[in-house]
This record gives sequence, C-alpha cells and structure tokens, in this order.
Amino acid sequence: MPKDLKKMLQDKQIHTEKLSKNHRAKFEVKLQKELHASKKVSYPFLKIAASFIVIIGLGSIFYFSGSTSVKTVETAKIESLGSISPELKKIENYYLASINTEISSLEETKENKELLDGYFEKISELTADYKLLTQELNTQGLNEKTINALIDNLQLRLKLLYQLKEQLNELKNLNKSENENIHI
Repeated sequence: MPKDLKKMLQDKQIHTEKLSKNHRAKFEVKLQKELHASKKVSYPFLKIAASFIVIIGLGSIFYFSGSTSVKTVETAKIESLGSISPELKKIENYYLASINTEISSLEETKENKELLDGYFEKISELTADYKLLTQELNTQGLNEKTINALIDNLQLRLKLLYQLKEQLNELKNLNKSENENIHI
C-alpha cells in the first residue's frame, strides 16, 4: 500500500530550531582553538633523516636485486625449452606429457622385459642428448638449429615409444597365437 511521501511529511510536524546569530562565529573560534592546540612541535631534521634512510634503502634494494634477477633470455640459464618462450613451453609440455603417458601405460612382463630395456636405453640416451643440447643453448646462445634439435629429440622419444608399443602388441599377439597352437 503505497503512501504519498509528500503527504507523510506534511502530516508530521518538523521542528526546526533556530540557531543563534553568532553561532557560526563561535564555532569557528572553537575550531581554530582545537586545531592549534593539537599542533605538536615538529623536528624537520628527523623528517630529512628518515627520507635519506628510505632513499638509501630503496636504492640498495634496486641495486642488489637488479643485478641478479633482471636477466634477458640470452643471459639467463636455460634449463628447458619452456624457459625460452611460452609457445616452446607448450610444445615441450605436450611432448613430455605424451612421453610420460606412454611410459606409464607400458606393462612389463618377463617376455617383453628385454625389449623394454633396449628401448628404455635408447630413450635415456636421447634424454642425455637433450640435456647436452640445452647446455649448448646456454653456451652458444639461442639459435634455431639447437631449438629444432631439442624439439626433434622430443619427437623421436615419443616415436620410439609408439614403436615400442606396436612391437609389444605384436609380441602379445604372437604369444597368444602360439598358446592357441599348443592347446590344439
């Protein structure tokens, strides 16, 4: 049930008190007394000394941290492709995740142990080569040839795992058919 606001205000009697003629002047005098009473004695030399301490502290922080943490890609130690650029990090993460997924999906049995060991030896050699290529990037600087070699290394490791998986399936099928022939 809406009520008219204007009518409600007219119905209520609003009491307004009149302020004395010199109320404003009295208020200003009290305000000035209060402001001047709270003013304390300042020591300008302390402010100057504090400013110097802050400036020296900030300067030393920038000097010491700037010399160690602000590095370009060329001077920073490259640990992997991901430390060069975000795009290369995505590529590297894709291949490494695929490699790890393939490795984790492998099942070792006494029939395939020798085959697995041979492939894992090749993959560990490629991993060592990857580390050498990364060191080459650190010593010789960024170049397209080394970056492509790193990507090729990752691709080759993944390709080897796909071949291994294919050979394991063939071995499994061969063992299965031999077992069926024995039972016949």
